[in-house]
Amino acid sequence: MYNSALRILKNEFEAEDLMQEAFLSAFTKLNDFKEEVTFGAWLKRIVINKSLTQLKKNNRYNEVKMEIVTNDVEEVTNVNYNTLNTKDILSAINSLKDNYRIILTLSLIEGYDNEEIAQILNYSNENVRTTISRAKNKLKGILTQNEKQINANGR
Repeated sequence: MYNSALRILKNEFEAEDLMQEAFLSAFTKLNDFKEEVTFGAWLKRIVINKSLTQLKKNNRYNEVKMEIVTNDVEEVTNVNYNTLNTKDILSAINSLKDNYRIILTLSLIEGYDNEEIAQILNYSNENVRTTISRAKNKLKGILTQNEKQINANGR
């Protein structure tokens, strides 16, 4: 739960405070728990929702309006995934702008499907798919650039 909050807020102290707040909220609303999902999943959803709310309060989360996406053919760049490590990937994800970072965190790390992400972020399913696709392309570009720098420096 703490790691989920930390990945969204990018601040240890805020994540710790938010955890306390989420647990208090969960236990005061325990009678609202309908057992449709596991308690852990319900609590995680509270943590993520509170994290996103806190991020909005901090004015660090700016929603990007989605425009119509054309099917332009982009140059496909191959990334040598064998040279990547977890630290490099997480660092690249953290370098993305907030909306891309959050949507990839919810999708790839937290394991939410597109429909759940649409509910959490109040996006349409189409916007979620588009944003995830763009975020993955941006992440791939960053990883490709990092790989080129590593190769140039002779790692």
